Amino acid sequence: MFGRKQRIKREMDQELLMNLKKMKYEWESLNTIIEQSIEPSEEGLQDLALIKAKYFYLLREARYRRINALS
Repeated sequence: MFGRKQRIKREMDQELLMNLKKMKYEWESLNTIIEQSIEPSEEGLQDLALIKAKYFYLLREARYRRINALS
């Protein structure tokens, strides 16, 4: 009974880490594009703010669950 719950928790933690890495990559790549553009569009800046908010939300969730990327 407890083994199943632990397995499900481990799977969800791995999925959270995968999403966290994906959001970080998207944030960094969009940030690079915005920094290199002469006059960034309003839509681009909104997308950057949205991705940044999603990334920090996932980061907080990982801290709450005490997930370490190295484990």
